Amino acid sequence: MSRVAAIDCGTNSIRLLIADISNGNFHEVLRTMEIVRLGQGVDQNKAFHPDAIARTLTAVTLFRDQIASKGVEKIRFCATSATRDATNRNLFIDGVRDILGVEVEVIPGEEEAALSFMGATKELDQSNGPFLVVDIGGGSTEFVYGDKKVISAKSVNIGCVRMSERHLNTQPPTMAQISQAIVDIDIAITQAASVVPITTAKTLVAVAGTATTVAAAALNLPEYDRHIIHLSKISAPAVHKVAGSFQSMSRDEISSLGYMHPGRVDVITAGALVLSRIMAATGASEFVASESDILDGMAWSLIS
Repeated sequence: MSRVAAIDCGTNSIRLLIADISNGNFHEVLRTMEIVRLGQGVDQNKAFHPDAIARTLTAVTLFRDQIASKGVEKIRFCATSATRDATNRNLFIDGVRDILGVEVEVIPGEEEAALSFMGATKELDQSNGPFLVVDIGGGSTEFVYGDKKVISAKSVNIGCVRMSERHLNTQPPTMAQISQAIVDIDIAITQAASVVPITTAKTLVAVAGTATTVAAAALNLPEYDRHIIHLSKISAPAVHKVAGSFQSMSRDEISSLGYMHPGRVDVITAGALVLSRIMAATGASEFVASESDILDGMAWSLIS
């Protein structure tokens, strides 16, 4: 048996998974998340804000202590969209090395997509393939298509933080802001569709916090429950309804929702809009919400 730790540092959140893997069996020991907004201002400034680095390294220190207490044998630390874009990324990478003693892998969007695909489809019935896995992150969204393995993948810069900072500057946003965001999102989806056959999958799987929060809203959960959300099927009309609902709400109204993580309050409107536009573009009648994602793929990669 191998006890491994995977850390995924995105634009909005940093997440830790500790798991035991043996003979193809996967047992989750710990899964936790901190909203650190590492990508604060990166879309505009192309550099990390000092406060964002400080917040993230504080979370890394917390993760170090949790990893040490669990007897982990192998660690993989991957950073994605914001770190790819930041010119001063070495400040962050050096800080992680000093705290955790591991090298940060700044992975390209296509590898991010492949890891998400592995994590999201590992436990699904393979007869429901081919799959289109969509990973809406803070800075980018990955589209990955495949059956038992990845056939094609594309990463585009339409994450929830990036779209919030670029377009949706008020809550509720104006119609003009929404229209501008839709143009930006649809162009990016078209770019993805030039590489990935987004309309031909048998099953659409959506992973990460935006998708699971939209699922929680569609299911009308009083509080976030990952066990109810995982593998739930959310219809396209429900996604469009949830996206429209967030667009009409004040920040306080969104914040008061029992299932809403405080760190998603400012970006869920943009994230839900991205998911809504993806549903429209793919023509999918529903999506499967998966709590298994890039973290699970990273964990599996440590024993392969």
